[in-house]
Amino acid sequence: MTAIADTTPLPAPGLLRLLKEDVTCVFGRDPAARNGWDVLTCYPGVHALMAHRLAHALWRRGLRWPARFLSYLSRAVTAIDIHPGARIGRRFFIDHGAGVVIGETAEIGDDVTLYHGVTLGGTTWNRGKRHPTLEDGVLVGAGAKILGPITVGRNARVGANSVVTKEVPDGMTVVGIPGRVVRPATARRLTDAGIDLDHHLMPDPVGKAIACLIDHINRLEARLDMADTASAGAVCASCGDLCDQRACGADPVKGLDI
Repeated sequence: MTAIADTTPLPAPGLLRLLKEDVTCVFGRDPAARNGWDVLTCYPGVHALMAHRLAHALWRRGLRWPARFLSYLSRAVTAIDIHPGARIGRRFFIDHGAGVVIGETAEIGDDVTLYHGVTLGGTTWNRGKRHPTLEDGVLVGAGAKILGPITVGRNARVGANSVVTKEVPDGMTVVGIPGRVVRPATARRLTDAGIDLDHHLMPDPVGKAIACLIDHINRLEARLDMADTASAGAVCASCGDLCDQRACGADPVKGLDI
């Protein structure tokens, strides 16, 4: 008899387990983390996330003002603004954290990493889904802005200071303003932890386009120089002298198509 797979969903982890995972995951993503006490007392990203876990629990129970007030206090202490309505998965890490803004309808999957100055913002005043969704394993560089109800696919990377307003496929890297897909997962450097922190190695599509234009101009100038050299040494069929002027005679110059 063929066994039937158990499709019963696993129960959601408790609040204490979530907080423990939030602290533990820091050691895999920040080499400056020395011990658990260090992380618990000195990491504003962890403090903001702890406050958000509590505020979100209040929000889901309909206690909206206490949730907002707790979020406000957290922002005052950590400089990280997370709306209590935002849904955040497991092992979420905000490195440094100052200036991070996460909107009400934002959704964040598991094992996501944000750096300081990141905004997950909206582009409309209408109610409903208006903030981004980051799927599992996404990494967002410092200062990046992800705007609107778009989805950033699993294990995607957003370069520092990018502005992303369109969907990002799984495993792709996005840089620039507006954000452009420039590198697939197979072309990235991945560490044992599966996280690429070498933001300075991300390609620059605008710089590459300018470099191609400069190379093309150099080739055109080289061809013009060759044509000038050839015309300067051509013998005029009319006067027998070195000449490249049409007015010299009716016959064309030998070796020069004019």
